[in-house]
Amino acid sequence: MNTSSLILASLALPIAGAIILYALGRFPTLRNSIPLITSCSLFALVSILTIEVMDGNVPEISLFNFAPGLPFAFKIEPLGALFALLSSFLWIVTTVYSIGYLSANHEKNRVRYHTFFCLSLTSSIGIAFAGNMLTLFFFYEVLTLCTYPLVTHSGTDAARRGGRRYLIVLLSTSIALLLLAILWTWVATGTLTFKNGGILSEHVSSSAIAILFVLYIFGIGKAALIPFHGWLPAAMVAPAPVSALLHAVAVVKAGVFTVVKVIIYIFGLDVLRDQASSDWLLYVAGATILIASLLALRQMDLKRRLAYSTVSQLSYIIIGATMANSYALMGSTLHIAMHGFAKITLFFCAGAIFTVTKKTRIDELDGIGKQMPFTMGAFAVGSFALIGLPPFAGAWSKYYLVLGTLQENSYPLLALLLVSSLLNAFYFLPIVVRAFFPLKDKNGTSANKISEAPILMLVAIMITTLGCFVLFAYPDFLFNLLYPLIEN
Repeated sequence: MNTSSLILASLALPIAGAIILYALGRFPTLRNSIPLITSCSLFALVSILTIEVMDGNVPEISLFNFAPGLPFAFKIEPLGALFALLSSFLWIVTTVYSIGYLSANHEKNRVRYHTFFCLSLTSSIGIAFAGNMLTLFFFYEVLTLCTYPLVTHSGTDAARRGGRRYLIVLLSTSIALLLLAILWTWVATGTLTFKNGGILSEHVSSSAIAILFVLYIFGIGKAALIPFHGWLPAAMVAPAPVSALLHAVAVVKAGVFTVVKVIIYIFGLDVLRDQASSDWLLYVAGATILIASLLALRQMDLKRRLAYSTVSQLSYIIIGATMANSYALMGSTLHIAMHGFAKITLFFCAGAIFTVTKKTRIDELDGIGKQMPFTMGAFAVGSFALIGLPPFAGAWSKYYLVLGTLQENSYPLLALLLVSSLLNAFYFLPIVVRAFFPLKDKNGTSANKISEAPILMLVAIMITTLGCFVLFAYPDFLFNLLYPLIEN
């Protein structure tokens, strides 16, 4: 099978899985096995394509033209390969976790859940493999629509309210701002094809580039920059596996991936280095990091604290890409993967705690480490990774971001990164401490009895926790994959 066929198969496989699941999902064995078979098969296809990219090849295919010179096309470069590989692997783990979670919590509409899960991953792969901005925009919008039924899965009034806010913010920003930027780019340049060095500098003025940059950045609402971040905490009404999907795999990663893709292939790194048109983004992203961290400190609901943490962590990726030097860009792209493993671990743990204890508030977790030692141990690992402590995944990405600030002699940004890591510690470590070393054990004698989540949930947690160690100990694969991106 050639690379063009592999790209088509990667896009078609989750759709086929969704169709088969919808038709046969009333049988419990098939309802659970079809998503697993589909996710494992997709990961195998994406792995083959990633190897092709690492060998220096550029898998691509064009299906048809929207207009002359504007194809519905796919082209895989290192950044897209990274996003697709992360999405497809974590989909397997999330599927395993979902089966255990839905069963343990007696969730209804499981066929619909898994069906839209499949369609969401098709959208993520489409975004990762998109060869131009219009193809990416198509899948970007489809991802919003496919994840909406997952956000509102429980069907409660709170879920519907959260889902409406989710839909309104993401659709309004993309249609009013992002689509306008895309149309302007098309009219000005005659192309939307991603190109090393960007496509704008030879066709539009510096002032137009500055305006387009604002439209693109704020039009990508999934990146959750302030003031377009409110949809993300609102979406925490979703079940824990969906929250994990939103925060670690699909939606927010699609947002920051799109931002990085636009910076590299639409504007070009040289344009950002030579002009001051992007400096404002450093301030906005820096403010997002600090404000979201302070808001996280105020949250007593565990998932909402994790949500504001995600808002903060995403802006590390944006700052790294905006600095546009080799160290910062490496740190930015590494953080896509390393944050993914750490944050999905934390949401899996939050779901396990709810499944076993029905507790959602941080002040209810005193002594829970005795009851759920594996879960809270994993939570500690995920927390340490996001703080940036070795030997955990986030240490590498934050290290390269720090080197990037030093390369730019930007000591305010260096101070921002260090202060934000302290804030990470302030809102994560108290959870870990009160779980294992409570001042007062509110769980009483029941805390002495180990009662972990169902085995499938625990297996998923252990896999992502192990990933936090592996990405620190063996980062060479990511370095080798992303190095061509840095060279360009």
